[in-house]
Amino acid sequence: MSIRSKGRIISLAWPDRTEPRAKAFPIVKRLTEDRRGVLFVGDNLTVLDHLIAEKQTGASLIYLDPPFFTQRAHETMPRKGAASEVAFSDQWESLAHYLEAIAARLSRLRELLLPHGSLVLHVDTKTSHYVKVLADGIFGFDAFASEIVWRYRRWPSKTENFQRVHDVLLRYRKDPSIAPRWNQGYEALAASTLKTWGTRKQRAVVEEGHRKRSSSTEEESKGVPLGDVWDIGILAPVSKERTGYPSQKPEALLERLVNVLTDPDDLVLDPYAGSGTTLAVAHRLGRQFVGIDESAVAIATIEKRLAEKGVLLTQVPAGR
Repeated sequence: MSIRSKGRIISLAWPDRTEPRAKAFPIVKRLTEDRRGVLFVGDNLTVLDHLIAEKQTGASLIYLDPPFFTQRAHETMPRKGAASEVAFSDQWESLAHYLEAIAARLSRLRELLLPHGSLVLHVDTKTSHYVKVLADGIFGFDAFASEIVWRYRRWPSKTENFQRVHDVLLRYRKDPSIAPRWNQGYEALAASTLKTWGTRKQRAVVEEGHRKRSSSTEEESKGVPLGDVWDIGILAPVSKERTGYPSQKPEALLERLVNVLTDPDDLVLDPYAGSGTTLAVAHRLGRQFVGIDESAVAIATIEKRLAEKGVLLTQVPAGR
């Protein structure tokens, strides 16, 4: 993997590096009745190669939440009385094999992005620095847009280390020379701001080139423009959103990404669909979606989740 920066080439290499190949087996499609969404069942590398060959997919947003290199199998967290089962395996021969798998998928996903599109890669602190170098090499150093820190509260554990309370979301643009799809997002005003200024927009009063004080206008404030540290809670065990799938993310996290980085009717692609959060949020917000997963547990979870929202999936023959 090579990165070009200011005329110099930086290389990332490891012994016995090989490019993963897609599995050769039929792709099964499932489509929503209104055909605004598609769920592919199978290896995502196979499906991505299929989508590239078909030249029918152009996504404004690709969100992927791949395994985190935990080196263990992840089981469902069912409601009381139900048995758990393995949802997916995150066990790898080595870190090199893990990175090869991520790189192979990123290279294909880039081809499926529209010129104004963004890819958001969700990782943790264990691999984020390795994966960022990989993505820089695939998308280009200048295509990196931002690192979003998702901060959350969780039950503390006994450890001789700082408590881990955040994940990392790396955002890349397909073409940095083209204006990205962007709808400014806002966070609520701080309590101190509301106490001093209320909900009105603030205006700086400048005298002789120096800011002297602030005042307020008659215009209502939309809030504070979104920063790159997001305080969004993880799903509580009793949350109505919880499906029992082990890597499920809160809808509030995906809702923020979809609202900011897409317009209505845009296509959102998730190659690690998991519990279906991306698909459910995209559908609710009036976007088209493409989801991919090979886990039978994930597919069952997604079908049940979408059905509860009135979205029925129907199987169609492979190749259609």
